[in-house]
Amino acid sequence: MTPRLNPHQVAPEMLRPMLALEGALQKGGLEPSLVHLVKTRASQINGCAFCLHMHTAEARADGESEQRLYLLDAWRESPLYTPRERAALTWTEALTRVAETHAPDADYAVLSGHFSPQEQVVLTLMIGTINSWNRLAIGFRYVHPVPETAAAHAA
Repeated sequence: MTPRLNPHQVAPEMLRPMLALEGALQKGGLEPSLVHLVKTRASQINGCAFCLHMHTAEARADGESEQRLYLLDAWRESPLYTPRERAALTWTEALTRVAETHAPDADYAVLSGHFSPQEQVVLTLMIGTINSWNRLAIGFRYVHPVPETAAAHAA
């Protein structure tokens, strides 16, 4: 894959509001483990290798287990996720696939059973933001870091 351009270099002023939103969302009160799961799940759905690399590495650095990260794509079939995490993942999938799902009332009911109105706003903005980052990374072909050993095997 060949990178297309780096929007951080080309138009940094356009990315400042998104970076500011990310900073505000980090202070939004959601537990870091939930944030990592949501960002990783949206990135799985969107097929964003760059964001998957970044968010799984961050999750592991914050103590997330490899098993929960490996099973995230099949979270509905695994007992490793809490009811609150399941509600967040349900909402993540509904909003990431909004053209297909139209954010069903049943999914919102699950969400509202586990998140305060304030947390619902924070979570919804976070889902929208990670989807925007995924589109930037995919559209401009961001390349995740590749260890030298992996690069040698690919060659």
